[in-house]
Amino acid sequence: MKRIVIKVGSHVLTENGAIAKTRMLALVELISELKIEQYEVILVSSGAVSAGYTQLPLDRSIVANKQALAAIGQPYLLKMYQEKFERFGLLCSQVLLSADVFEAPKHIAHAKVAIDTLLNNNVVPIINENDTVSIEELVFGDNDRLSAHVAHYFDASLLVILSDIDAFYDKDPNKFKDAKRRAVVNIIDDNELNAEHTPNNEFATGGIVTKLQSADFLMKHGRAMFLASGFNLSNVKSFLIDGEHKGGTLFTA
Repeated sequence: MKRIVIKVGSHVLTENGAIAKTRMLALVELISELKIEQYEVILVSSGAVSAGYTQLPLDRSIVANKQALAAIGQPYLLKMYQEKFERFGLLCSQVLLSADVFEAPKHIAHAKVAIDTLLNNNVVPIINENDTVSIEELVFGDNDRLSAHVAHYFDASLLVILSDIDAFYDKDPNKFKDAKRRAVVNIIDDNELNAEHTPNNEFATGGIVTKLQSADFLMKHGRAMFLASGFNLSNVKSFLIDGEHKGGTLFTA
């Protein structure tokens, strides 16, 4: 089986201050289709803070409140995932990780055993940063870099990032009408990796830069990343199921 990681961002999962249940269901349906196509799928899901906010609207500009919202939102988000995966006869699980897991080979090995065991038993692992105790992730990253580490250390061949950013362009498509999609990227310039971060949503903490950093990390480790829209899954379905690269950007060395 081909092992992949799918990362979905807060902007995709959030709509008008609530969880976008229709988009979440479409994501779960995609994962069920991929499993039929003999993929092992690890899901890295943002959205805990925004899920918590739907239950208790605290001021998100305060880090302590974001930690509290994450603690409230994690079980609520998992419950919604469980209900939707159940429609397709699938079990899902929650795996909360912190950055220090990837700093020691022993910790990486233990975490990989857990992930392997879940996948071997046809369970979909849903991974998120442990936001309640991980301050850094709450202010920077939006799980992009976490998903890249998950893909590398848990032996996935491909990371798929589903975002409000549907591809990587030669210039900002929000500002320039003549911006052109870059279908395949083999090298990322240092200036692009160190550009100003541009999150597009009140719940998001990343932007195109963190996605480029994730792609760069994976390419340097001999792995690939595919960036596509999380609002319309037709391009990712074409790429993964039909083998046709119609939209999105493939980052590969």
